Amino acid sequence: MNDITNILSAAAKGDSGASQQLLPLVYDELRRLAKQKMAREKPGQTLDATALVHEAYLRLVGANSGPHWDNRGHFFAAAAESMRRILVENARRKSRHKHGGERDRVDLENCDIAMSARPHEVLAISEALDRLSEEDQLAGEIVKLRYFAGLSVEEAGNALDLSRANSYRHWSFARAWLQCELSDDKKPE
Repeated sequence: MNDITNILSAAAKGDSGASQQLLPLVYDELRRLAKQKMAREKPGQTLDATALVHEAYLRLVGANSGPHWDNRGHFFAAAAESMRRILVENARRKSRHKHGGERDRVDLENCDIAMSARPHEVLAISEALDRLSEEDQLAGEIVKLRYFAGLSVEEAGNALDLSRANSYRHWSFARAWLQCELSDDKKPE
């Protein structure tokens, strides 16, 4: 853990080799998180866990963004946000008319498997999450780490340097808030 923080500090000071040292240290954990998230996606995705990790990592250490993390928790929070944005962009692309967004996608090999997360659901959750983050930023971060990175409440709390009790408090608030928010979105106006 301390190695990651030292490498992040070196990267923030402009050490170009630091990002190359960082990937081997965080790759397995990022891949595990991405696998957990992708397991909840519907079958037949063009984006897999490996592609999600690689795209997120490129966005995190790419030439345009430059590393700027304070510690390990901050890095993984940034990775979760990056994965969230990638999945939302993918859902938006798939929901566009020219990509067959108005049609249900069916995997011909597994026709009887129910789909778990449709693109419009991912978009609704993302928009509600943005509103939640405006009201309670920590609750929003907990949800991002839970929903988009697949962390447990305790792992998300550790990444954000929160106590176990505070982690569960923010998670409970976020779940209740999102439940109300998402159920309001479904009511006709």
